[in-house]
Amino acid sequence: MALTIHTREVDQVNILDLTGRIVLGHELDTLRDTVRKLLANEKKKIILNLGHVDYIDSSGVGELVGCFIAVRKQGGELKLLNLTQKVRDVLNVTKLYTVFDVKEDEFKAVKSFDYFFAR
Repeated sequence: MALTIHTREVDQVNILDLTGRIVLGHELDTLRDTVRKLLANEKKKIILNLGHVDYIDSSGVGELVGCFIAVRKQGGELKLLNLTQKVRDVLNVTKLYTVFDVKEDEFKAVKSFDYFFAR
């Protein structure tokens, strides 16, 4: 299943709803281009909703890290939302679960960008 991305904005936070597989090939290009376009438009609060991602390979993990770094270099934040068990397992094995800010609730994820709410 190819990766599809639906972008929406909630309280100045861009949520990318991903569906499918994050694997080497066109899927990675789609994810990379979507994040880069947001950054080019000065949109630096990004959540990747992975609730419908059924598979991620090592290249996909690398792309998540690449997106995370690109957003941080621009002074923004990238967070992960609704990890499926398969994605969670991969991030745990690679020890990246502790690198990403992972949320399970969309409301809390969006509000976590608000300094006063996050305290």
